[in-house]
Order: sequence, then structure tokens, then C-alpha cells
Amino acid sequence: MGRIFVVDLEGRIYKCKFCKTHLALADDLVSRGFHCRRGKAYLFNKVVNVTVGPQEERAMLSGMHTEAAHEESQKYKEKKFVLERGRIVDGVDTEFYIDTRPTISDTEDA
Repeated sequence: MGRIFVVDLEGRIYKCKFCKTHLALADDLVSRGFHCRRGKAYLFNKVVNVTVGPQEERAMLSGMHTEAAHEESQKYKEKKFVLERGRIVDGVDTEFYIDTRPTISDTEDA
């Protein structure tokens, strides 16, 4: 088994909801107005830490797509990536940890 190398991004990021692996920079977000099989999705210019599966043609709301759009108005989607909104989270941490263990300064007052 080979070693797995993961790219860590800096700045505002989107990461996997389940394993917290970095996936994309907020600066690479093109559109939040996409939909996929499971619901809402985001379109990104670039993503990291993913593998690309075999090509398949899909009927999307905006027409048929593989790696190339069949309609001129949809060409902007070529060579971009769609990530399902339900499987990613914004990398801004809203949770924080408060250390409640006593420190030296706490014990000095006792």
C-alpha cells in the first residue's frame, strides 16, 4: 500500500463534512447555484484531494454534459468541478475549545 499525500490549503476553505480533508479554496468558488442528484451543489474552478472517476454523460437541468458542454451557453462549466453541498462544510470553524484545567496562576490564588 502506498502513502497517501493530502494537500492542505491556506485561507478560507471548503472541506469534507465527514473526514475534514481540504477540498477547495473559497476564492475558487464559481457558483452556488448548482444542483446534483442529492440536492444543492457548488461549482469550483479547482479542487484538491479528490480522484476523478470514469467519464460519464449525465442529463443535468441545463442539458447533457460529460467533460464538454453541448450547448454554447454552458461552456463555462468545462474543466470545473461540482461538489455536493451536503458533503462539504465551510472551513471557518465556529466551534472552539476552552481549556478548563487549572493553570499555575489559578493554583497560586488558592
